[in-house]
Amino acid sequence: MSGFVDEAAVNVRGGDGGAGAVSFRREAHVPRGGPDGGDGGKGGDVWLCADRNVASLYMFRDHPHRRATNATHGGGGKRHGTNGPDLVVHVPEGTVVRDTDGGVLADLVSQGDRWLAARGGRGGRGNASFLSNRRKAPSFAEQGEHGEGRWLRLELKLMADVALVGFPNAGKSTLISRISAAKPKVADYPFTTLEPHLGVVRYDEHDFVVADIPGLIEGASEGRGLGHQFLRHIERARVLLVLLDLAPADARPPAEQCDVLLRELGRYRPELLERPRMVVGTKADVAQLEYAHLRVSAVTGAGVNELLGRLAELVAQARAAQPASEAFIVHRPEQEGVRVERSDDGAFVVLGRPAERAVAVTDLTNADALAYVHDRLRRIGVDRALARAGAQEGDLVRIGAMSFEYEP
Repeated sequence: MSGFVDEAAVNVRGGDGGAGAVSFRREAHVPRGGPDGGDGGKGGDVWLCADRNVASLYMFRDHPHRRATNATHGGGGKRHGTNGPDLVVHVPEGTVVRDTDGGVLADLVSQGDRWLAARGGRGGRGNASFLSNRRKAPSFAEQGEHGEGRWLRLELKLMADVALVGFPNAGKSTLISRISAAKPKVADYPFTTLEPHLGVVRYDEHDFVVADIPGLIEGASEGRGLGHQFLRHIERARVLLVLLDLAPADARPPAEQCDVLLRELGRYRPELLERPRMVVGTKADVAQLEYAHLRVSAVTGAGVNELLGRLAELVAQARAAQPASEAFIVHRPEQEGVRVERSDDGAFVVLGRPAERAVAVTDLTNADALAYVHDRLRRIGVDRALARAGAQEGDLVRIGAMSFEYEP
């Protein structure tokens, strides 16, 4: 039986681009045919896409690698390589994408939101593309780029209309099992629920989704009791339903329970205190504490209909106040330029895909190829970047697998 997983690591890698071909036309009665090497295809991209039919990140737990298809190489006769198809990886709505340092890269909130996780490598140009008035018979071509690859952290924040907030063993799981078809584990001890559960509630003509969040303890906003892992599922809820235990073992008064819970919510995200919320007392059938407001019993059903009626009104008001999304969002990160760093051995290392692509030719011993590489590096600003970095004549410079001495 697969469980609910709300955090996962995934390794994404775009497909490699195909290499350009070095070829010359050879036919009868054409003694000196020109270059006809075709271009390599482009490798497939990896996209993350929000999908309402996916409920968990479980599929990444044992199989974290996602790689797009490589392109094919170019051929003679100006035959171009085939592009690799893109790989679309479906994730639940509400998935936050982070880098390995925890920085947020994308937030896939709604159905269809997409984010480009790894670009496929560009295909190399064949020697036919380098034909010019100066190069009548180019005998070099470009290699295909490798696809981008990296590790990402996925974090799911549940999308629910109502989030149940309360201390452990406050009756949250019993209530959601009463008002919906959800069947979480129910027992008479704290921390029975260790993962969130969603239930769809139908009341009169209203449908809304309720999330059973694991119980909070004092200090949850500081991470105690896995507080941060639980609290993040409350962030996207439209309405908060605060449950106060009227039959607690430690006899903590309802007012004190409410103060502690609201204080933890405010410390975690102050804006949560501005959300519409409703406060009710639970376990009315075995209540030992006085409470002057709405009391419910998930066991006997007392007060449940009144609770659902009020929740339905709050959810309808919250939905009406939220602007409708007109279209899905596509996140396409901008490509980085060229930058220069200093390595431990004193060499100047030029980083960036444009520079690495410029030196990725098939034959760097070819004079025409070297002239092309030098001209292209100059046009993309590598000479200026090295000068600004303080490179002097004779300093060692590395670009990808290529090393050379700097000459201003």
